[in-house]
Amino acid sequence: MLTRLQENPARPGMWLGTVLARLGALPGRLLAYARDRLGTPHGAARAVAPHQVRRPPVLVPGEPWTDQAIAELAALPPEHARCWEELLRHALALVASRPAKKWRTRARELLDALGADEVFGRTDRWLATFATAPPGPANEHNDSAVRGLLWLRTVAPEENTSPRLLGMVVASALAGQPRRTGVAGAAVHVLSTVDSEPALVEIARLVNRISHKPTLRMLDRTLAVKADALGISRGEIDEIAVPRFGLTATGRGSRTIGDAEVELVVEPGGVRTLWRDHNGTATKDVPAAVRTEHADELRELRAHIKDVNGTLAEQKARLERLFLEHRVWHFEQWRTRYLDHPLVGTVARRLIWIVGVRACVYYEGRLRGLDGQPVPARASDDVALWHPVDYDTDEVLEWRDLLTEQGIVQPFKQAHREVYAPTEAERNTELFSTRFTAHILKQKRFHAIATARGWQNQPRSTMDMSCLPTVRELPEWGLRAELWVDGVGDGFDVAATESGSYHYIETEHIRFYPLFAPENTAYAAGAGYAPWDDAHDDLTDPLPLADVPPLVFSEVLRDVELFVDGASIGADPAWQDDGTDGTYREYWNSHSFGELSTAATTRREVLRRVLPMLPIARRCTLTDRFLEVRGDLRSYRIHLGSGNVVMGPDDQYLCVLARHAKPLGGELWLPFEGDRMLRLILGKALLLAEDCAITDPAITDQLR
Repeated sequence: MLTRLQENPARPGMWLGTVLARLGALPGRLLAYARDRLGTPHGAARAVAPHQVRRPPVLVPGEPWTDQAIAELAALPPEHARCWEELLRHALALVASRPAKKWRTRARELLDALGADEVFGRTDRWLATFATAPPGPANEHNDSAVRGLLWLRTVAPEENTSPRLLGMVVASALAGQPRRTGVAGAAVHVLSTVDSEPALVEIARLVNRISHKPTLRMLDRTLAVKADALGISRGEIDEIAVPRFGLTATGRGSRTIGDAEVELVVEPGGVRTLWRDHNGTATKDVPAAVRTEHADELRELRAHIKDVNGTLAEQKARLERLFLEHRVWHFEQWRTRYLDHPLVGTVARRLIWIVGVRACVYYEGRLRGLDGQPVPARASDDVALWHPVDYDTDEVLEWRDLLTEQGIVQPFKQAHREVYAPTEAERNTELFSTRFTAHILKQKRFHAIATARGWQNQPRSTMDMSCLPTVRELPEWGLRAELWVDGVGDGFDVAATESGSYHYIETEHIRFYPLFAPENTAYAAGAGYAPWDDAHDDLTDPLPLADVPPLVFSEVLRDVELFVDGASIGADPAWQDDGTDGTYREYWNSHSFGELSTAATTRREVLRRVLPMLPIARRCTLTDRFLEVRGDLRSYRIHLGSGNVVMGPDDQYLCVLARHAKPLGGELWLPFEGDRMLRLILGKALLLAEDCAITDPAITDQLR
């Protein structure tokens, strides 16, 4: 019968009326199903006499949280269950984006009747199930119930509202397909009404973790309002909203589970756990008693560690963005928010800072300069993040040596950061840079990298009449950087998706404009960018590159090179076999084995320091463009830019994917985190040096 209902959606009222008349008393599950599938429960129900229909359940079963709620309410005494049903129906009655006064008044009455502690204790469990269950198909009726349950929190004291739970609901609602934007919007609205530090922390966390633009705009507006109310900048909100996660010292915290104790140690690679059993004896693994008797607490601990690791990654990215945010702090403010913060301090203490007029880094319990002596600091001193563009090469090399001596692993490239100065060609063109022109990038990968680094990008589609360039706004400098890109169709299957998105894009010029200059647009496939507003010709010319601050120029070009290194088809070792007609084979070869980029040149210098530490050091030789490895079967050359491999004696191409490379393990010291290609090259070198031990046929077939 359910199948017939699905197959005959036309005239649903007549169909459902016939079914009801034949059944006499329709089971609630079927009517709930009909409500969900046909969307006309009220009109259909009128086809049957009231005494023939049992009142259906308020929620549609089939989702983990609704199944849990239905089971809990079924176990309640009838009178109590009716009160809950009335509350849920009132939640469902909220159809507007925000509740009216009448809805709030009735909600407060129902809360008083049932008791706020019971209501929020029970609904918190349901919402937690909603937030933690694997993403599944959305149900509009149930989503309306979730929205109403979320809005109930606005008529109760703030202590009944968990900002963390609201944040989990937002993230979960946006994780599946299609996104449950109504639920996410309601949770954000409710979160914005909570005036507490945990709510501020959760909003800032969500800004860094979600990508849904309408929700992000809501969160940004909320943060702007809260920043204005506190009289601080938007950037300061990000600083004061970093949670401490119960850490009592920089990078350390502990908790007791049963008779055991676990210490959490935040290291560059993430959180490490140190366990002690009931006798205080250190154990390598979780004590058996904890696993068997405290499984829920252990599960919560693992979720906590995952949360810490996620926030740690966000803070590394945030601190790297400070290079272009031009931030300066008073020393005491900086020490509280950065140096001595239990979580952020684990990142900040591995960076070089300018305190007053001296550069320093934290080790041996003090801020110390290049000479190893403590740097005196006063509360009135200003603090800024050190950048190599402001220093000569000799001093930069001294900092690299010091960090190596002290074994300091920087959270991102700072002392080893690439510096980009205008070339002779750029001085000749004056208004734009062609340094990264004519690269073929995978559009999906490019979009992911660009947006993660703060650029605004509009994916190119064959359906687009016009597109904006890929843009990085720099409000602190009053500038806007533009990377011009075009969709690529020649030699490729143009439409990657049903929407007609291009598989590939091609890079063009890099230009700089005043922040509020009229926008440039072009056809997605490239017909020349031009300002959309011809009435402001005086503002549409790009700025001369000589007028762009050196730090801004360097960081913008570094970002673009990251796009190329990370998204170019030349960085894909399997691209040659993608079935195309070879139109871009020459480009693939030149990128895979050609001259090194600035980032690859830095990688070569790091390898020069690291190779002697490897067990295969005697089998390795570093040349201008390659790491050469001598195996037992063949010799190999690994390109330092793309990581692609050719093997002797005739430079035959060897396809070695990332999954084939050997893991480096935690014992190998590298001077900074984040260079995935550096780790990949080393992993391939470790694999190929022992080529006799390779058993994967995907490689052995090529070797033989």
